[in-house]
Amino acid sequence: MDWATIYADVQQNYLFYLSIPVVAAFLGYITKIAAVKMMFYPMKFVGIRPFFGWQGIVPRNALRMASIAVDTITTKLVSVNEVVSKLDSERLGKELEGPAMEVIETIIREVMSKHQPRLWESLPNFAQKKLIDRVKKDVPGVIASVMEDIKGNIDEILDLKALVIRILMKDKHLLNRIFQEVGREEFKFFGVSGLYFGFMIGVVQMVLWVLLKEPWILPVFGFLVGFISDWIALNILFEPKKPIPFGSYTIQGLFLKRQQKVAADYAKIIARDILTPQTIIGEMVAGPLSERVQKMVDERVREMVDSKASIVKPFVVMAVGAESFQRMKQDTSEMLMARLADVIMHAESYVQTSLDIENVVGKKMQAMTPLEFEGLLRPVFKQEEWILIMTGAILGGLVGEGQLMVMIKLGII
Repeated sequence: MDWATIYADVQQNYLFYLSIPVVAAFLGYITKIAAVKMMFYPMKFVGIRPFFGWQGIVPRNALRMASIAVDTITTKLVSVNEVVSKLDSERLGKELEGPAMEVIETIIREVMSKHQPRLWESLPNFAQKKLIDRVKKDVPGVIASVMEDIKGNIDEILDLKALVIRILMKDKHLLNRIFQEVGREEFKFFGVSGLYFGFMIGVVQMVLWVLLKEPWILPVFGFLVGFISDWIALNILFEPKKPIPFGSYTIQGLFLKRQQKVAADYAKIIARDILTPQTIIGEMVAGPLSERVQKMVDERVREMVDSKASIVKPFVVMAVGAESFQRMKQDTSEMLMARLADVIMHAESYVQTSLDIENVVGKKMQAMTPLEFEGLLRPVFKQEEWILIMTGAILGGLVGEGQLMVMIKLGII
């Protein structure tokens, strides 16, 4: 084909030819947006198992993704001992003095009414109050003692890794949100990059078509738009890992370049949605390992009751019976354990301030090496990266084939 023929062809069909890079840009954008959506949605499998359908990469690999997040949190950011070492047992006892007093009074009245209703009702009000007040004096000390026991045996009581995995597996929307918020800017870039890379590849596609008029050009380049633009965009996010000075500009993977900001965002999520006072306290007093805490509370309550009975203990035992006396202590311990989480939550503000999870996590993340930091987001892409890239490539090929059909129908070829 000579240049005169090419010129005449371009002059006649220039609007369609100019649409080729525009379509390629649009295709690049759509395939990137689709790839991002495919990472997180749908939450449940949609289609016909096992091959025809899709489930978001993160929810489909929830256990693995949760384990990645957990490994980062528990090995690099927060240790179990660090979680509780900042809590001052005596200060916590004072913080809880008021609510603990109310609870212990209720417990004493319930236990006495249950086991010795006649004896309790026969006591005048001042005698009941005196007994309750004597026990109340020891409550802050009991709480402080239990907290010291917990701190000394924290590895047997709080499995931080299991706690975080359980939270994330229970709430896959939270797991999605962690990766979405951490990589918010990167996902935006990933979509927009498709426009630029798609347009540039589309220009090459247009020129080759004008010169060669080969039917394979449109579908092949459509395939390449999806494939190459996905591959380039992924690498721009994470490569190079270490900053490379280039004049007044620094070249580094876009995600890694945002380490300081991402660290702050990630720390907020951890402190707000995962390692909260409620979850930590709830795990200690009601989690799978809470039997150890129950034993601690039981020991301290028995010590308190026995110390209060002291000299008159034999007479108390004679009056109520040894078996009944033991059941009273047991019920007191169990009732206190059942209310312990609610009592401690009255010191939520103190616990949150003392633990300072957001600040601790943020600083440690900011100090991570680029390779460690990459591990926060890269697994979301890496898990099934080839599927995302090939999906974009296939969609691109189909659109290119569609362009070819349109050209045939319009009589351009």
